[in-house]
Amino acid sequence: MRVDLVLANWTLFAHGVVMTLQLTALALALGFAIALPAGLLRARARRHPRAARLVNAYVYLFRGTPLLVQTFLIYYGLAQFGWIRDSWAWTLLREPWWCALIAFSLNCGAYMTEIVRGAVETTPKGELEAAAALGLSPHQTDALVLLPSALRRALPQFGNEAVFMLHGSAIASVITLQDILGAGRTLNAKFYLAYEGFVTAAILYMALTFLLVLAFRFLERRYLRHLALAH
Repeated sequence: MRVDLVLANWTLFAHGVVMTLQLTALALALGFAIALPAGLLRARARRHPRAARLVNAYVYLFRGTPLLVQTFLIYYGLAQFGWIRDSWAWTLLREPWWCALIAFSLNCGAYMTEIVRGAVETTPKGELEAAAALGLSPHQTDALVLLPSALRRALPQFGNEAVFMLHGSAIASVITLQDILGAGRTLNAKFYLAYEGFVTAAILYMALTFLLVLAFRFLERRYLRHLALAH
């Protein structure tokens, strides 16, 4: 393995790491912003049936199709419509970075919606009854009791989604972005290498995954300690 070439081009991989972390962090943040209200709507479908049906369609669409297809449809497909090219949105959609971010965020939001829905639906009724006994309004109950309890218990699932999003961000390389995998492909093409770039990319992904899992393990120990004590 030509380690010397990898070390000589470390800035290429450094930029790739930054790009990967940017896309992953922003996609997780925007996905969570989508999932929080969408998950509540799914959990309370009887109260808001029309809105719940729209959320169900969104979740099914983005969970039922591969992330690669979604990225291609946004990056290549939307450019086929003249009214999009003539609109203000084209200033964003013509850039591969924004197309990747939109695809990743919508995909991440769909999976997180199911996580939030499941966590809300499995909240012990006793907690909600206690909040009602204290005289809390429905909005206060959601903000102070329901969501904090549900999101704490959903931390392991959020950790899995974060790791999935980190790995899924490698798709950005197929639409010309220089993420970690894109850096590896560039190195291989530049020096006619077979696997050095891919091995380096794999090592970097493993290191970032280790740090991400470590961070969520810390959060779980901090916010789920009471569950461990109960057992």
